[in-house]
Amino acid sequence: MDEEVKERLAKIISNRGICSRRDAEKLILAGKVKVKGQLWTSLSEKVSPRAPLEVSGESIPAPDHSFNPRLWLYHKPLGLICSHKDPEGRPSVFSSISTLHPHLPRLISVGRLDLNTEGLLLLTNKGSLARKLELPSTAWKRKYRVRVFGTLTATAQRQIQKGISINGIHYRPIECRTYPSEGRNQWIDLTLQEGKNREIRNIMEHFNLPINRLIRTAYGPFQLGNLLKNHIKEVSHKVTDEQIGNLCE
Repeated sequence: MDEEVKERLAKIISNRGICSRRDAEKLILAGKVKVKGQLWTSLSEKVSPRAPLEVSGESIPAPDHSFNPRLWLYHKPLGLICSHKDPEGRPSVFSSISTLHPHLPRLISVGRLDLNTEGLLLLTNKGSLARKLELPSTAWKRKYRVRVFGTLTATAQRQIQKGISINGIHYRPIECRTYPSEGRNQWIDLTLQEGKNREIRNIMEHFNLPINRLIRTAYGPFQLGNLLKNHIKEVSHKVTDEQIGNLCE
């Protein structure tokens, strides 16, 4: 039998969906990680990818590689955060799902939606896959429907479509479609590929258009459709393989 290939601990933590490798390194150096019950502070020494881990006192099981990566669509409602732990004790996507569906494995979100954003959130059982799906190189577009207080002018719309710099941050061109105003509000469809932090909110604030509703309607080839709020639906193995098979290696 071939000898098991060991890996750096930060990579293993990231693959189990806890955080990025950089954040994992910070946790290790802060003395918050144990391997087989022993405190671990080395960033360079390698361990078994299946070693029992504890991160900040929480046991993190190793993934079962006998199963293929799985993918779920979840309709995130307002008021939930996309984090497994929150110092403020706010309700999370994961606590909600585990209560309603205790049979599901530990899930990792593909990217995040903030507290006041609703809509489609992709979830997977494999941390490394989540990281790949988040990368700009994957070239998956994110589609949002936004309701603003006010009206987006034609000039502002052209600026958004060409790309715009705000406070030293450059945002790449965004597909933008406006709808007739409803009273003092207007709906706007935005399609972007970059997905920088608070990108849509920063751009709308730049044009003095407060957002009163923000819904993600699609992520790559996956659509929110008529999925009800706080409901989760697994993507079939056939579709998962067709859409992300080349990313699961």
